[in-house]
Amino acid sequence: MSLLLFLSALSGALAVGAGAFGAHGASGEAAEWLKTGGQYQLVHAVAALVAMQMGVKGPAWLFIVGGLVFAGSLYLMALGLPRWLGAVTPIGGVLMIGGWFWLAFRAISR
Repeated sequence: MSLLLFLSALSGALAVGAGAFGAHGASGEAAEWLKTGGQYQLVHAVAALVAMQMGVKGPAWLFIVGGLVFAGSLYLMALGLPRWLGAVTPIGGVLMIGGWFWLAFRAISR
């Protein structure tokens, strides 16, 4: 099994766990952060799997790393770490967007 496949599966599992905790074990702002992080991370774990099936690993890495940075910063704030971590969240978003642009470029250039 490739490292990228392993990380995609792990990312999906973490996303489901965070979303479930946000829906059932947290409240207020923390619940919203967990749900949002889980949703974005899960979508991008699946996107990474699709990119790998297409034979395009670069975008898959951006989806996984971007999802981890985006969702991870939200998860950490939900667990009580400092709110300045919210400044890190957009970095993950930019990485995920970059993955989509890279994937689009690869699709059009084939």
